[in-house]
Formats: sequence, structure tokens, C-alpha cells
Amino acid sequence: MYQLKEFKLPEGFRGRNAFTVQLWWLVYFFLFKPSPQFMYGWRRFLLRLFGSKIGKKVILRPSCQITYPWKLEIGDYSWIGDEVVLYTLGKIKIGSNTVISQRSYLCTGSHDYTKTDFPIFAKPILIHDSCWLAADVFVSPGVEIVDEVIVGARSSVFKSILEKGMYKGTPLKKE
Repeated sequence: MYQLKEFKLPEGFRGRNAFTVQLWWLVYFFLFKPSPQFMYGWRRFLLRLFGSKIGKKVILRPSCQITYPWKLEIGDYSWIGDEVVLYTLGKIKIGSNTVISQRSYLCTGSHDYTKTDFPIFAKPILIHDSCWLAADVFVSPGVEIVDEVIVGARSSVFKSILEKGMYKGTPLKKE
């Protein structure tokens, strides 16, 4: 079915050259990840150094993972919890006063399974202000979540949420 030898990464897909990508992974491994919990300013500094737009007093736990920081924007006073994955193959924009709780996974990329060369694609994720994604929430490529949305623990968000409220489950349902 698949002919993976035909797979080609689209030109410019990572958004930076291979050297910068590898440099980020070294900085992440040696300086970001082992930094003490309280060094939020240090982690904000490192991300900004690599092109992230990080707002005031953003809390990023050292165990969170950011694939390509130059594709990340986080508004003021937001929190990114332990072991959160921000899979920034595409852009992720998180508003102000928003919490992404532990082990949540924001996934901007996937593959087209209908084609034999299994091409990769990316679609942005946009999470607006004053949202809370509770523990272990999955958000798929191309999703937008408007202001004042709560997504319950272990829920999966495959479609945009365009009305404020509380949502939970898989499939996702409004409370």
C-alpha cells in the first residue's frame, strides 16, 4: 500500500535550516529541559532566542516539548504544564490567561494516508484567551478554540470549538 521510499519532506517545512533545527534540539536537551522548575524566565528567554513570541509571565514547565519554537506564540500569563507536547510542525498560537494542563498534546501535523507516498502536512492550531485544556487533552491539526472554553481531562478535539462553554469526552460534547 505505502511506498515510503517516495516520501519527500516539503521544502521549507521545518521553517529553518537543518543547523538551526539541530541547535534547538541541543539547547532544549541541555539547557531547557534540565532547568529547575522555578526558572520560567530562562525558558521564556530560550524560546524567544529561537523566534517564539512569548508573552509576559508565561509559565512553561521544563518537561514540556516544543518541536519548532519559531512556530509558537503564547499570550500573557498563560501556563504550559508538565509533559505537554506542542508539536509545532505548523503554527500554534495560544492566547492570554490560558492553561494547557499536563500531558496535553497539540498536534499541528499528520500524514495523508490516502496517498502512497504518505505526504506530511501541517495545519495551525489557535487557542484563544481564558481557556483551560485539562490533563491529557488531544487537539488535532487545524483546530480553533474560542475564548472561555474548558475542555475536560482526556478529551479529544478534532473539530473547532466556536462557542464558549465546557466540553468533554471523545467524541467531544458540550456540557
